Amino acid sequence: MDRKILHIDVNNAFLSWTAVDRLKHGETLDLRTVPSIVGGDEEKRRGIVVAKSNVAKKFGIQTAEPIYMARRKCPSVLIVPANHELYEEYSDKLYKLFLEYTEKVERFSIDECFLDLTEYLKPGEDLVKTGIEIKERVKKEFNFTVNVGVSDDKILAKVASDFEKPDKIHTLFKSEIEEKLWKLPIGEMFLVGKKSVPKLNRMGIRTIGDLAKTDKAVLIKNFGKYGYTIWKYANGESNEDVNYIQEKPKGIGNSVTLPYDVGSIEELEVTLVELVQKVSYRLRKKNMYATVVNVQLKNNEFKMVSHQKKLMHRTDTTNEILVVAKELLKELYTGDLIRLIGVRVDGLIEKEEFQISMFDMKEESKNRKLDNVIDNLKDKYGYDILTRATELKNSSEKKS
Repeated sequence: MDRKILHIDVNNAFLSWTAVDRLKHGETLDLRTVPSIVGGDEEKRRGIVVAKSNVAKKFGIQTAEPIYMARRKCPSVLIVPANHELYEEYSDKLYKLFLEYTEKVERFSIDECFLDLTEYLKPGEDLVKTGIEIKERVKKEFNFTVNVGVSDDKILAKVASDFEKPDKIHTLFKSEIEEKLWKLPIGEMFLVGKKSVPKLNRMGIRTIGDLAKTDKAVLIKNFGKYGYTIWKYANGESNEDVNYIQEKPKGIGNSVTLPYDVGSIEELEVTLVELVQKVSYRLRKKNMYATVVNVQLKNNEFKMVSHQKKLMHRTDTTNEILVVAKELLKELYTGDLIRLIGVRVDGLIEKEEFQISMFDMKEESKNRKLDNVIDNLKDKYGYDILTRATELKNSSEKKS
């Protein structure tokens, strides 16, 4: 099976996050629209440029140069201090959004992640369209932009995300290597640093294609293990896994941007059923119970509203979560045109920490048997092998 991997990189992360935060707190000037940098203490004449706006870049200001040099190049440049707590906050927001699409998320750095969607896309769902959806959601929900690289190889996905910035999506599948990758200068290859370029050039290697076609034994002789690594990357043979950390979540959620603005609660319920099935399935796979259900709606003017309800007792069954989710949807929906709907369960409890009473066992027995049968079939034949009668009923009512 071909792997389905995204690499998502925040455009000018530290400056963008600073700009967004200042706008949220009443600033009218967007730092991204003027010469500005994130850096150290100018009065003490120490510190370097950590991040710069695209406007500052036009003045020749470079990352990692001393602040006083940046001031010489552009006397009017605005300098703001670094705020690592703020960066971690926005990084966490991104991470949580990515978890709505796959649990296999690798935080490669504070502002970039790999996502493995191989087992998470439904039949017929397109990897590129999913990448576009994530990119647009980040822009609309967080007010900053990302680049997205799309590939069947982890390293190629990272290379693709660097092709052109900002706010772009690029593919670099193994079948596209010769057309898109090999023509690039060798210095643009992942892991090929400035010190390696002159040595490679002296060997006649000036493009990534030159590197890919070089005898790997020659590269190993000159560079050791590193030589073999960059040869593999140039040929799209990294076969590296997305290294995600399997951890117990505080909550599990799924949301979906609807293909068109929906103005009917019956149509919203059709999507709600599917979302609850996904959430409860993931909940059972995590071997956990939920004690809180939350439903979110975003209208076509991007106003977000949500309601949550604490359950009478913990559960992981689809039907019990669906009953509460439908109640919350009816409370929330006021007739607006809806752009996005989401379901989330919180207050999670690990099953081994919870003693099940005889009453609970009797109450949940029928629902649990049904869920177990469906889960086993999904595990064996694929997630979409079965659709619940509730969803089929809603779909048929919509068509009639």
